[in-house]
Amino acid sequence: MRMTPRIKRNLFVFAALVLLIAAVPFISYLRWVEASMALTGQLQGQVGALDRRFTARDLDGLPAPVARYFKHVLLEGQPLVRAAVLRQEAQFRTGAGDDTWRPLRARQYFSVDPLGFVWDARIAMAPLVPVFVRDGYLHGTGFMQAKLFGVYSLVEDDGKRELNEGALQRYLAEAVWFPTALLPSDRLSWRELDDRTAIASLTDSAITVSLQFTFSESGEIKEIFTPARPREVEGAYISTPWLVRCGAYEEHERMRIPVQCEVEWQLPHGPLPYWRGRIVDARYLFGESSS
Repeated sequence: MRMTPRIKRNLFVFAALVLLIAAVPFISYLRWVEASMALTGQLQGQVGALDRRFTARDLDGLPAPVARYFKHVLLEGQPLVRAAVLRQEAQFRTGAGDDTWRPLRARQYFSVDPLGFVWDARIAMAPLVPVFVRDGYLHGTGFMQAKLFGVYSLVEDDGKRELNEGALQRYLAEAVWFPTALLPSDRLSWRELDDRTAIASLTDSAITVSLQFTFSESGEIKEIFTPARPREVEGAYISTPWLVRCGAYEEHERMRIPVQCEVEWQLPHGPLPYWRGRIVDARYLFGESSS
């Protein structure tokens, strides 16, 4: 069969369309990465020195279970964490009748002073159908974005009081991955409930949140709970009990951290686990004297 000019022209147009369709997700991916880098750059560019080390004096006046925890996870002379970068391999489900666990990979950046984080994830909603998700807390403001293929917006929210509060609660819970951030300070305090539980309260940008921490006999944090964390439901926020379970402690940079966790909402009809995963890499930036 002889290829006529018209057939050649149609093939060229078809090839150009295929290339264009393929280029859109790639360009969107680059833009997403660029935006994430800009946000993490804001964190990294303002990180304070925190040129101090953990000593036994930091335990003076702490509730007994909290003191046991720090003795278990920190060594004398441990430099304080200034910033952390964690890689996660996890599974996620949306709930609302959806029982399918979907694979997720994420990189999360934390800053201790100023306090903040950026969580950048890819969720495989179906084969070759990724949803890009970015959650964070910067300058006292929480934000949440989700885009199909990094192009089509599914969720876009920031700055609401409930979102700010929920993001700060998340930061406080996830500080178990860089435990020097849980040491008492002018913005973080501990209050004992009993020999196995204590309340941590954290204040930032005129927002104060509190979480209940439950400790094992050896001193490890095994559960983190609040009876009221804002949960987004069809554009509105509902205060809902929220539970984090932690385990499988490993040593990273002389600190012991839980590398396996599961998170759930506790709904009236029963628990809804929605995130379960593992920390596969943890890297830290410490005070200047530790370099």
